[in-house]
Amino acid sequence: MSRKFLETESPAWVTEGLISEEQRQKLLARYPSEARALGLLPLLGSILVGLSALSVVAANWQALPEVLRLALLLGSLVGAYAAGAYFLRRGNEDLGHGLIGLGLILFGASIILTSQLYQLVGYDASGLLAWVVAGVAVSYVYGSRLLVLLTVIIGAGVQTYCVEALGIFSYVTVALVAGGLGYYWWRRPEVVSSTILAIGLLWQAALLVIVLHAKITWFFVPAMAIYAAGDWQQNRAGGRALQGPPLVAAYLFMFGLATFGETDTYANVLRPPLLPYLAALAGVFAISVAGKRARGRFDTLLDWLLLLPGFYLPGGLPLAVATLVVLYAHAGSVLARAHRNEDADQLTIGAVLFVAATMVAYFKLTWAFLDKSLFFLLGGVLLLSLSWYLRRRNAQVLAAAAPPVAQQAGSPPITPPATPETPSANG
Repeated sequence: MSRKFLETESPAWVTEGLISEEQRQKLLARYPSEARALGLLPLLGSILVGLSALSVVAANWQALPEVLRLALLLGSLVGAYAAGAYFLRRGNEDLGHGLIGLGLILFGASIILTSQLYQLVGYDASGLLAWVVAGVAVSYVYGSRLLVLLTVIIGAGVQTYCVEALGIFSYVTVALVAGGLGYYWWRRPEVVSSTILAIGLLWQAALLVIVLHAKITWFFVPAMAIYAAGDWQQNRAGGRALQGPPLVAAYLFMFGLATFGETDTYANVLRPPLLPYLAALAGVFAISVAGKRARGRFDTLLDWLLLLPGFYLPGGLPLAVATLVVLYAHAGSVLARAHRNEDADQLTIGAVLFVAATMVAYFKLTWAFLDKSLFFLLGGVLLLSLSWYLRRRNAQVLAAAAPPVAQQAGSPPITPPATPETPSANG
């Protein structure tokens, strides 16, 4: 809930007797005014300034004396960190973190340019690993989402370089990102940082599958390990933020399988050895279930429907039906959970997933014999009926909660009318 929403709506709540003026002021005090979110501006500013400085220096790099080159690298690095620390002491966190981020970028540039200066041929990523270590360190010291984002990007870039240029996978890099920033996430489960970290780790997992030349479905073992870590997080918002990217990846895979899994031509790409794959996935599933049980989150267990290995079925109708059943079951679980928790955002997501599954079902199964106008008519009636039911249910919940809320605000209690079963005080 935002302060702007409270400022706009709360006077009407007082007028209607839902809350008192004192309660309204307490709500406003709980959501204080905040400055505009400028987190993206320091990031963009750091990147643009860094690129500008690098382009100018790179254009004249060979003409500069060696001492001057080292002085430029060291001076820019120290200057960025010093300026960032100065603005942080003055309370300007956005600018301060932006300058610290610029210093982190310049630190990596210094490693690369120094290597070129002394003609150090990079047959490994040991120099770049220091860049990742520095990113993890400053993320801990300053606790900034911007620095977490930069460190995740740096880790992804170093790993991509190792895979593309060196043909190896740097397990040290992924350990630094997963271990260092993973512990950071565990202690500070902020939503944006959790999502960024999950995306970065998924990228690392995809690169590992490429290097090992494994079936692409092995990707979902480490992906769901990330999901399982979210089940153990005490902060529910931070845990669900970490789980979001793996679930999106699993849904897109299942959606693509339902849409394009026409023949068995995908077998060589998607089907790993059955028993090892199921054993690995079952191990991660057990960790996830244990986390859900420990944190009381069994309502999200049906997320695992998206990991059912339907790609072992033959292509054509059996695969289409199986994947559509999974998509419908998952959409239904999201809608049921949203209705139970009265979560409007999850309700919207569930409705979108339901419509997407219905579209796939029509184009895959009924396109040839069901008229398009009838399909859209049935879909529209279904969505309108669902909307009517949810609005009706919401009105019933609000009506049931109105008497105690009104009484809490200072209004007289509402006495039900006398009935034969409940005679009045005069009778």
